[in-house]
Amino acid sequence: MSASIVCSNLGFTWPDGDVVLDRLDLTVGPGRTGLIGVNGSGKSTLLRLIAGELEPTYGTINVTGELGYLPQNLILASARRVDDVLGLVEIRAAIRAIERGDADERHFAAVGDRWDAEERTRAALDRLGLGHVTLDQRVGELSGGELVLLGLAAQFLRRPGVLLLDEPTNNLDLAARHLVYQAIRDWSGVLVLVSHDRGLLRHVDRIGELRSGSVTFHGGNLDDHERAVAIEQEAAERMVRVAESDLQRQRRELAEARTKLDRRARYGQKQWDTKREPKVRMRKRQEDAQIAAGKHRNLHLDRVAQARDRLRETETAVRADDEIRIDLPATSVPSGKEVLTLSDVELRHGPTVRLAVRGPERIALVGANGAGKTTLLQTIAGAIPPRSGTVDVPVPVRWLPQRLDLLDDALSAAENVARAAPTASNNAIRAQLARFLLRGNRADRRAGSLSGGERFRATLATLLLAEPAPQLLLLDEPTNNLDLASVRQLAQALGSYAGALVVASHDVAFLRTIGVTRWVRLESTLTNTDPL
Repeated sequence: MSASIVCSNLGFTWPDGDVVLDRLDLTVGPGRTGLIGVNGSGKSTLLRLIAGELEPTYGTINVTGELGYLPQNLILASARRVDDVLGLVEIRAAIRAIERGDADERHFAAVGDRWDAEERTRAALDRLGLGHVTLDQRVGELSGGELVLLGLAAQFLRRPGVLLLDEPTNNLDLAARHLVYQAIRDWSGVLVLVSHDRGLLRHVDRIGELRSGSVTFHGGNLDDHERAVAIEQEAAERMVRVAESDLQRQRRELAEARTKLDRRARYGQKQWDTKREPKVRMRKRQEDAQIAAGKHRNLHLDRVAQARDRLRETETAVRADDEIRIDLPATSVPSGKEVLTLSDVELRHGPTVRLAVRGPERIALVGANGAGKTTLLQTIAGAIPPRSGTVDVPVPVRWLPQRLDLLDDALSAAENVARAAPTASNNAIRAQLARFLLRGNRADRRAGSLSGGERFRATLATLLLAEPAPQLLLLDEPTNNLDLASVRQLAQALGSYAGALVVASHDVAFLRTIGVTRWVRLESTLTNTDPL
């Protein structure tokens, strides 16, 4: 049978009562499917349900074929070796035992026909730009981007019939992204990928948009999808204008009808008062007029109600998605004030760095995967110590980590913010979370159950209310997991922030919009570079 995914009448509700999916029907066959939607729409939850990480509240999920899954935030024990992640430990041990002369049948069974497993693995790592990574290396020595590539390599080597990828290009530099794009283009099974990476979504066969608990498909890539949606929205807005015009016309006709009926009523009363006809005939005429007037009035009221219903129906087809509102702390840093000095700092995983930041500088930190960008930000934030040298940060600093692990998963979003801002009122905390679209029950959900986009928003809300207000912000891949509208809002907020910024990102378009004053490349050393 051909590999496939079939979800029937699928529903999922979090323990706090938040409904994510309701009676979803979905069928995905061979080919590359890009799954998109605004943050919090349930994309990652849907993949976790298909992968078996979550149990549906009701409905069924049937997957035909072997299933592979790469989660959004791949967490591996730092002590694990690369060959363990790639599933090679048993095969390598068996081959080495056989080469030493151990002819135990178990070793031959473990190898089977995979005598070239190590060579194929090395080739797969090379294709994804991991040729420098050794099979005996520890996972903890890899960067966030290298970790994502390692997870992808493990899945590509298995070649499952059904592969689910959640934000597979997060943390990857441009060169690595293009290697992933090529691997995606070469994929021949069932592939469902959740991503906000426009470049990646140009290499899919169809787009499925998860919206209001259902998936709508358009053939073609993201560009084709956006053109189709633009045409649909233009038609929907035109229908709204027609419905509005019809409602106005029906209301006008109702008003005219009432005027006529009132005029007739006054004329009838006048006839009654002058008693020009017998009372019986006049009473009968009055009753007939009242019945006719009632029918006429009800007819126009019905037409107005129908026009109002048509307007409501057409308005539901017009998109009006909520957007986050980011208000960064109103801090300012004088132009000559020292905010950061790194003196011959030897990074734990990276080169020796010298860097001075003064005033409200905006530094874009760029470099290939594994160059040490995340390690540098962790060192500045005090999360890890340098091998040598001194780090001086004389102002309040806040750090947004790449893996969003600042939150306590056992606490709610509101409780995490309250922990960082003990003097903030409950109203202030909830108002801040509401600006990040975490309202009501969502603010009370455990951080461990939030989607990637929701977790980012909760983390950013926590940082922005933290006391004291930061004069230096360290951001590590801040556009990961954000939909396009949220990226735009973040860029606008950072553009007006009056403090100092150090931003590590592979999203060059985003960096160009936030007013970067200095571009710094981290390779074998830290050097100023021309704007990208």
